[in-house]
Amino acid sequence: MSQKTKKNTAPVNEFDETLAASKNFIDKYKKAIVYGGGGLLAAIIIVLLAHQFYIVPRNTKANEALYKAEALFAGGEYEKALNGDETTQGFLAVADNFGCTKAANLAKVYAGICYANLGKYAEAVSMLEDFSGCDDAMVSPAAIGALGNCYAALGQKDKAAATLEEAAAKADNNTLSPTFLIQAGQIYEDLGQKDKALSCYKKVKDNYKQSFQTNEVDKYIERLKYNTPHSLPVVSAYTIA
Repeated sequence: MSQKTKKNTAPVNEFDETLAASKNFIDKYKKAIVYGGGGLLAAIIIVLLAHQFYIVPRNTKANEALYKAEALFAGGEYEKALNGDETTQGFLAVADNFGCTKAANLAKVYAGICYANLGKYAEAVSMLEDFSGCDDAMVSPAAIGALGNCYAALGQKDKAAATLEEAAAKADNNTLSPTFLIQAGQIYEDLGQKDKALSCYKKVKDNYKQSFQTNEVDKYIERLKYNTPHSLPVVSAYTIA
């Protein structure tokens, strides 16, 4: 009985460790995450890969195809991951060929982020909007956050800010929510909507006290209080250096 229990809990423990690693990554690269898209995208990639490696079973053709494309994705070969090569179906093929499977749905998120890395934001939006969500507490909000950043890259600032707020509410955790709220606040500032920006920053301060941003957000609040123009760039691109 004890051996069976140990065997069943091991994947959960591994997944917990992977999510902990993603939080450590975010802590390490917090400036890039708050002020630019690259660090945040890398964090979202970790969330997706953690989900696939430890949660999604690989005993179906759909999941096997997705797993092979992920190897290309993890190596930064976004074009091949998207379209496939001689031995691997790309994310677009997985999404098209495996209907309503969970693997096909998740492939849409991967495809969207591949397009974003390739600078094709309209295509990225199309794929991310087609994602129907899932019951994972990290993947769905990460996908919504990616969509918000793509809207920002296309200059659709109102839509971007609202989507980032949605992502923050969906995540409701100290890892992703503060980042999305600060991004939304910066966009609202850029739009001249100071009250909405202040509301986003105060949510970080009040609701996510254990996040590393809880102290940094004070400077955003003070800046608005004294009407000091912000010099921090709003995320406008979703790339990895």
